[in-house]
Amino acid sequence: MAAASISLICLFLVLGVFQQSCQGSDSFACNPKDARTKDLPFCRVTLPIQDRVRDLLARLTLQEKVKLLVNTALPVPRLGIKGYEWWSEALHGVSNVGPGTKFGGDFPGATSFPQVITTAASFNASLWEAIGRVVSDEARAMYNGGVAGLTFWSPNVNILRDPRWGRGQETPGEDPLVVGRYAASYVRGLQGNDGNRLKVAACCKHFTAYDLDNWNGVDRFHFNARVSKQDMEETFDVPFKMCVKEGKVASVMCSYNQVNGVPTCADPNLLKKTVRAQWRLDGYIVSDCDSVGVFYDSQHYTSTPEEAAADAIKAGLDLDCGPFLGVHSEEAVKIGLLKEVDINNALVNTVTVQMRLGMFDDNAAASSSSSYARLGPKDVCSLAHQDLALEAATQGIVLLKNHGPSLPFSTRRHRTLAVIGPNSDATLTMIGNYAGVACGYTTPLQGLGKYASRTLHQPGCADVACANDTLFGAAIDAARQADATVLVMGLDQSIEAEFRDRVGLLLPGRQQDLVSKVAAASKGPTVLVLMSGGPIDVSFANNDPRIGGILWAGYPGQAGGAAIARVLFGTTNPGGKLPMTWYPQEYLRNLAMTAMEMRSNPSKGYPGRTYRFYKGPVVYPFGHGLSYTKFVQTIPNNVPLVTVVSIALDGRHHTTSLNKTTTATINDSSSYGKAIRVTHAKCSKLSVGLDVDVRNVGNRDGSHTLLVLSSPPRQGGWAPPHKQLVAFEKVYVPAKTQRRVRINITQRRVRINIHVCKHLSVVDGSGIRRIPMGRHKLHIGDLMHSVSLQPATL
Repeated sequence: MAAASISLICLFLVLGVFQQSCQGSDSFACNPKDARTKDLPFCRVTLPIQDRVRDLLARLTLQEKVKLLVNTALPVPRLGIKGYEWWSEALHGVSNVGPGTKFGGDFPGATSFPQVITTAASFNASLWEAIGRVVSDEARAMYNGGVAGLTFWSPNVNILRDPRWGRGQETPGEDPLVVGRYAASYVRGLQGNDGNRLKVAACCKHFTAYDLDNWNGVDRFHFNARVSKQDMEETFDVPFKMCVKEGKVASVMCSYNQVNGVPTCADPNLLKKTVRAQWRLDGYIVSDCDSVGVFYDSQHYTSTPEEAAADAIKAGLDLDCGPFLGVHSEEAVKIGLLKEVDINNALVNTVTVQMRLGMFDDNAAASSSSSYARLGPKDVCSLAHQDLALEAATQGIVLLKNHGPSLPFSTRRHRTLAVIGPNSDATLTMIGNYAGVACGYTTPLQGLGKYASRTLHQPGCADVACANDTLFGAAIDAARQADATVLVMGLDQSIEAEFRDRVGLLLPGRQQDLVSKVAAASKGPTVLVLMSGGPIDVSFANNDPRIGGILWAGYPGQAGGAAIARVLFGTTNPGGKLPMTWYPQEYLRNLAMTAMEMRSNPSKGYPGRTYRFYKGPVVYPFGHGLSYTKFVQTIPNNVPLVTVVSIALDGRHHTTSLNKTTTATINDSSSYGKAIRVTHAKCSKLSVGLDVDVRNVGNRDGSHTLLVLSSPPRQGGWAPPHKQLVAFEKVYVPAKTQRRVRINITQRRVRINIHVCKHLSVVDGSGIRRIPMGRHKLHIGDLMHSVSLQPATL
């Protein structure tokens, strides 16, 4: 969100425009005690929602309608409708970012889960959905208490394209499938499973190709992302499509930037054609805060504000975060740039969501029909919710290095710990951005203190900027006295944040110098713990034998210190995997953040983006993560080396199988010379099964993440990804036991779901998704299995 939006909300407060986001025990609308409105059709819960919406809109004047087009929607007193604040956030817990949520009184805080990038490292979709359920429980409880709304503009499902992006911490990482599955899982948890009814309304943002905040003089308000149709279809839009089609999200937010010269919030091809028509969004489209004003004032996309308002609404925008549409839409209608029916179409989408949330049901009806009405203060910061926050943090921690092995520590041998570093006693740093007020904190120092008999604490640096070595001496002395040393280093919001992209990948200031000097002086093993959203080049530590272990904790949430301690002392076996590539600093040489191309271009020295297209040296690869035990994956002997799948065309295309609209010739002798358009294949009929046995041959119980990557046949000029993730699954395997995981390449949901049309297809240069015929290689760790796709005989 834009910082400018906060000042606008303050202006609303001064002018008396801002309305309480909800009214506690009072009805938002349709109060049964109000004789003027209680019997109006839009208040009758027995009528279909579309009929109720139609009745309400027919009763509104144009002046009333335009005041409902903004996040701080005004009341309509004559119809008994109160004002509503649409802007609330719940990225990883109910947040106080945005004016729709207030902490205090019966709700002093809410459970603060790990930042999204950390939770994503668990590769555990059931965990992501469980977090969503808890967050929506707490959100509904706060709504019932009159201190929150029901529309939450979360999650952020942009791709982490560049490691410097300050908001990368908010995302589930760099892989489109992981991000999309996270989006669908978290949204299902937030919105509930009560049919068409919504527990809360989630929002997938920021659509689309939005992944730059402020780099080298270019900010998000002025950036024009030049994106190919291939990259748009294959990378940037994938999570949003999954969020809408699989997660059934109630809202999509368009972004500040332009895409190929058009502001996303004014682009009918993106909003009306893609999100609404193709993906069939059942909900509303909202602007990022002040986006409409930005494309008029900053991007100068239109000549007048009325043109900007008309362009946005006609493009498919339903709600403006900010005052712009409320100020200029009525005049746009009067001068003929906009029709009142266009405003009606926008309000149909927003009011329908409010009715699906039960906001137009009287409280008696809501209480009798929904358990949501019974949620209250006891359901916020409950012990079960805080335990889940600890579990999420623990599952998200990634063990990057364990030389010796140095870990886990022993409570018997490592009784005195030196705990050093600017993040060693962190609180707010652990919850990252878009957080609220946590229930409480367990810092790393506090967490480790529960295992060690004695802790010697020294910050080493005054803050993460670590501008000088003034505090080095005391930290080095502590390491000399301790049985083991834990350095808690990394970043915080002063280094990476919204509107703050990083300038490099190294540890800030003198942090690296502190780590090396402490490790050289330490009497016992030295472990480096990193807090950050984005990757850090810690090659020096990875190559230093005096540093026995490295952990990445991301921003681990309110229980982060307890989770770190559990992993370091072996109470929990680490099982997290990196959801993004960790590049060396050299990767950034001559690499502009504004370059949107995903594919490498060796002739221009362009390295490519993410593990799917970059082949150069890395500090740690995507999917890296160690364990205290050893897992062995095998394919049963009865499984053939190659699985053959026939791709049949649907009935409309049987007679045109060789037509260029159906197939494309590709330069690959193993491919049968064709690639079938996904839209022409009988996708629902495709399935192939594969069993993988996962055996824990070590002495510790643990969870293993099974990652399945596909390498498609060579495509000549199409340049498909080197590898791409097509499935993943978290499996718990006790020591000395074996679990069988079934991989099913099908549309039906089984253990691991790899849909042939969705996951084994590639996108050509025109943005068309096709299924290459020939041999696709599935990589499962060191295992490889081939799937041969061939056109069915007509």
